[in-house]
Amino acid sequence: MGLFQKFKAGLQKTHALLTHEIRRIMTRSPKLTPEALEELEMALVRADLGMAMTNQVVAAVKKAYETQGSGGVSMLEVAQREVSASLSEGQRALIKVSSGPTVVSMVGVNGTGKTTTAAKLAWMVRERGQTAMLAACDTFRAAAVEQLKLWGTRLDVPVIAGAYGADPAAVAHDGVSAALSRQVDYLFIDTAGRLHTKHNLMQELQKVHRVMGRKLPGAPHETLLVVDATTGMNALIQAREFHKAVTLTGLVVTKLDGTSKGGMVVAIQRELGLPIKFVGLGEQPDDLQPFDAAQFSGALFGDS
Repeated sequence: MGLFQKFKAGLQKTHALLTHEIRRIMTRSPKLTPEALEELEMALVRADLGMAMTNQVVAAVKKAYETQGSGGVSMLEVAQREVSASLSEGQRALIKVSSGPTVVSMVGVNGTGKTTTAAKLAWMVRERGQTAMLAACDTFRAAAVEQLKLWGTRLDVPVIAGAYGADPAAVAHDGVSAALSRQVDYLFIDTAGRLHTKHNLMQELQKVHRVMGRKLPGAPHETLLVVDATTGMNALIQAREFHKAVTLTGLVVTKLDGTSKGGMVVAIQRELGLPIKFVGLGEQPDDLQPFDAAQFSGALFGDS
C-alpha cells in the first residue's frame, strides 16, 4: 500500500466527517452566506483543526469567493491548500548528527505508544542501512522493559535496560555509553509515560536529559512527543506543557487510523510550530510513516 493510500485509510473517519459537512454547505447555496461560513467553521472545529487553522481556512474561503465568485471556488480545495501550506513548514526528517550516535528521546503521557514507536523508529533506520539501539528508561512500568526487549529480539536491535524501579537517568546514561562504545547511528530512549501536570515527573524527565547531555554534549538531539490522535485537542494541551519542560523538536502522532479527530495534527503544528515527523497508521512496523504534508491534506480533504 502506498503512502497516500495509508493516509487515506488512516484518515477515513476524519475525511468522511469533513467532506460530508463541507459538501452539504456547498451544495445548499451557490452564495457564501454568513450562515455557510459559520457552518464551515463548526465543521473544521469539530474535526479538531483548532481555532487558528480554522480561522485561516475560513478567511481564505471568504477571499476566494470575493475574488473568483462562487462558480470557481471549492471550499475543499481551499482548505486542502491552506492546510498543506501550513503543515509544510519545519524540518520533518529525523535529525542525524555528523559524528557519533544521534540520541532520540521519546516523551509523552501514558498510553500514547512511546515504546512501540521507539521500536518502529529503530526498525525504520535499520531498513535504510543504519544501526540502532534502544534504551528502556521506563523503569516504573514493569511490562515496559519486557515489551521493549521483545521488540528488540523481534527486530534484532540491542536493548539497554536496568532493573525494575531503577533510576531512569542511570539507564539513559548507560544507553548513551553503550551507543558510543558500539558506534551505533541512533539511540532511541523510551521514557516513562508521565502526566504533563505532574511537576515532579517533568523534573525527572529534565534530569534524564541533563544526564545524557553530560555524557554526550548535545544529547538528546531529538525530543519527540508521542501523542494519541484519538485524544483530539487534549494532545495540544500535552504538547504545550511538554514543550515548556523539555524543548521538543517534533511530534509523532499515533492511532491516526482510529479517530475522527485527525485535524489535531494541524492544530498542534499551527500553534506550536512543531513539525509532525511521523504518523502511526496501524500496528505493523512499517505502519509508522514519515509525515507528508501534501499527501496528508489530500487524504483529509481530497476526493481521490
